[in-house]
Amino acid sequence: MTDFHFAVDADGVATITWDIAGKSMNVLSLEGLAELDAHIDTALADEAVKGVIITSGKPDFAGGMDLNVIAKMKEMAGYQPEKGLFEGIMSMHKTLRKIERAGMDPKKLKGGKPIVAALPGTALGIGLEIPLACHRIIAADNPKARIGLPEIMVGIFPGAGGTTRVSRKLGAMGASSILLEGKLSEPKKAKAAGLIDEVVAGEDLLARAKEWVLSAKDADLVKPWDAKGFKMPGGAPYHPSGFMTFVGASAMVNGKTKGVYPAAKALLSAVYEGALVPFDTALKIEARWFTHILMNPSSSAMIRSLFINKEALEKGANRPDVGDEKVAKLGVLGAGMMGAGIAYVAANAGIEVVLIDAKQEAADKGKAHAEGILDKGMKRGKVTEAKKAEVLGRITPTTDYAALSGCDLVVEAVFEDPKIKAEVTARAEAALPEGAIFATNTSTLPISDLAKASTRPEQFIGIHFFSPVDKMMLVEIIKGRATGDRAVAKALDFVRQIRKTPIVVNDARFFYANRCIIPYLNEGMRMVREGVSPVLVENAAKLMGMPLGPLQLVDETSLDLGAKIARATRAAMGDAYADGDVDEVVFWMVAQERLGRKAGAGFYSYDDKGKRQGLWAGLSDKFPPADEQPDLITVQHRLMFAQALEAVRALEEGVLTDIREGDVGAILGWGFAPWSGGPFSWLDMLGAGFAVTVCDDLEARFGARFHAPELLRQMAAEDRGFYSARASMAA
Repeated sequence: MTDFHFAVDADGVATITWDIAGKSMNVLSLEGLAELDAHIDTALADEAVKGVIITSGKPDFAGGMDLNVIAKMKEMAGYQPEKGLFEGIMSMHKTLRKIERAGMDPKKLKGGKPIVAALPGTALGIGLEIPLACHRIIAADNPKARIGLPEIMVGIFPGAGGTTRVSRKLGAMGASSILLEGKLSEPKKAKAAGLIDEVVAGEDLLARAKEWVLSAKDADLVKPWDAKGFKMPGGAPYHPSGFMTFVGASAMVNGKTKGVYPAAKALLSAVYEGALVPFDTALKIEARWFTHILMNPSSSAMIRSLFINKEALEKGANRPDVGDEKVAKLGVLGAGMMGAGIAYVAANAGIEVVLIDAKQEAADKGKAHAEGILDKGMKRGKVTEAKKAEVLGRITPTTDYAALSGCDLVVEAVFEDPKIKAEVTARAEAALPEGAIFATNTSTLPISDLAKASTRPEQFIGIHFFSPVDKMMLVEIIKGRATGDRAVAKALDFVRQIRKTPIVVNDARFFYANRCIIPYLNEGMRMVREGVSPVLVENAAKLMGMPLGPLQLVDETSLDLGAKIARATRAAMGDAYADGDVDEVVFWMVAQERLGRKAGAGFYSYDDKGKRQGLWAGLSDKFPPADEQPDLITVQHRLMFAQALEAVRALEEGVLTDIREGDVGAILGWGFAPWSGGPFSWLDMLGAGFAVTVCDDLEARFGARFHAPELLRQMAAEDRGFYSARASMAA
């Protein structure tokens, strides 16, 4: 199979067209890289070729490196993985350096052939690193295109010269948002930032590229870092201004990552060390740091969970084998924040929506919520007036259940009260077509119990959105005992339509996400009651990579909701209920009217604009910190194992059927330490044997909630991990 196509026109301009058959987006494989290298050799060796255009046969240039390849590079590297990885990365540098030098005399810097990158659309990762090695980058004026280096978002950094070239092209400060934040820009903004050279009308792209090739002079081909007397923009590390830049960058990286994301630190090291040496040596330094990151289990876990597994789930990895169930018309019952959010994301995805509430005023307010989101998008230049009108035109707010006629899916999002849910279920089913699927957006109530109100239990399913709906990417699909395959397929197709990531779980108390996050919140509050400093609790969590400490997260979800869940759980579990000490904290806070952020008062204090000011001093008055505080590792283990063990129990009990869903769901649903790849990946990093040892110690010191599940003990006895077990089962 040919990924790159080579042709030479009558004027001696060679065009290398990247166009992988059967794929909507080009991604680079090792075979593709070899093809590109061979075509460059051909062009440089042919005296009739005056220059080269590298472009794409697709609307976009490239989406980057095939991350499946990166995930396997360590395995492919053989018994000396570090050596194999380093050599593989250096071979990529060799090809791109060949493009950059283009046959020019290494001393005189003359005689090279001009090579230009012509980008019709999006260029990401290696899809930008290749153009960065070219002598000029020309992009089509395509506002939908995105140009950038997003590798940091999946636990690696630009390792094919992108880190070294961008930092030398823009300086450390100018490169920081592109490299450390993975910022993507549309072409005109990328040009303004200095990342690319020209933006032209799409129809003029290749003509302008050819024009440049035929008019380019020797001086146009010499990169600044190859020219004599090159100085790094903004100053090198030993320059006064450059020194301050790197000091600030180091502080920023450690402040944002808390030291748990190794790629950011490695990237900064590659830039700093590379700036002290000649360019080719800097590429070797970049390759060594990139090898270091690829050898770190965090990078492979992040790639696996945030790209490979996430993509597989979004493509329907666990979808039943039934026909297409895309949603044409959606009914949403309840126009509160959740219902209004669901209506918005569906309408924004092109689905007609009927938004029903008990009062027309409430239904209209729900539609206004969508309008507010669109207005914010317009202020950021992301939404046009026409787009806003189009989306709002798809939402019909009403009190009339007859409007559900023609809906093939209904999502109920009313109060968490079984009686109210039963009433609206009956009213909706009376108006719905026979084949319509009914979904409830409950976060805690058992789906099988709610399905008793339905006359079609096989068409009844749970679709649990997370708040705010427009921003949270995870959707939890819950199968009741009677739920049929078509209902599951409908739910999955709907979630994919609205461009979110689905996981499918079986019905049980709190399902999967809430089942795991509640122990995290409870463990944080339990430690406060024991006398552990709230500051230690919060920072221990953040130093493990949790985006929010447990106390802050309780504030965000609200304490009165926590109290409601606690009462319901106690009533359901009776003597088996084990969180009475946590309730003491929750109920006392509610009695103090400290309900969380929404009330402007919770575990944290807030100003009159709702901005968090710091932990509330009254908390330590009620629960004074002990004179002797536990060590950091103990606090971190309590917080992390509280979540991870619950994930294992969910798998053991069949609530969760796929560890990929467990890891992806944990990261997207409540932010489980993304650097780890999720709870199952984290336990695999620790090793089952060590994890069991820690559990035994925690259980002895703090109670039975840390008892190691039998599945984990079995893995420890067999010296295997969750993913190795999954791989052997797949084989």
